[in-house]
Amino acid sequence: RQCHEPCVREFCNPPLSTQELADTLTMAGLEVEELRPVAPPFTKIVVGEIKEAVQHPDADRLRVCQVDVGQGALLNIVCGAPNAALSMKVPCAKVGAMLPGEFAIKPAKLRGVESFGMLCSARELGLSEDHGGLYALPEDAPLGADIRDYLGLDDTLFTVKLTPNRADCLSLEGVAREV
Repeated sequence: RQCHEPCVREFCNPPLSTQELADTLTMAGLEVEELRPVAPPFTKIVVGEIKEAVQHPDADRLRVCQVDVGQGALLNIVCGAPNAALSMKVPCAKVGAMLPGEFAIKPAKLRGVESFGMLCSARELGLSEDHGGLYALPEDAPLGADIRDYLGLDDTLFTVKLTPNRADCLSLEGVAREV
């Protein structure tokens, strides 16, 4: 995991499944009310780097980007994000990718220019409501890495209900200590 909030398993990692861990916490007096995935399902989204971003010849708000996803050839992708910039690393949905909401990525032609993928915002990945532009990744993000693996998105969020006598578990470290 590269860009994430800390998790209980970084403090202690018992040989328990997620459900077994939730049951153990509940039996210890920390009622686990809900388990939910960190991110909605999506596939074939990788770390890409914008190698070139030029103004679209027929659209003021679009840029034609050349994107390196670590497979040798650059992908030609038309992008409307205002923050698309040279050398920026971003999530790139390749042709064949499935975004949240069953949105399939196919080759397309946008105002006469072919596009072979999509550069993604956090909102398009279902990670937040921020739709102000592309989700900027750190400069050291490895090209072609699966975004789910790189960001640690195949994880589960626990909603824990505490009783007033368990103030020792108001922090992640306290919950880990209890585990």
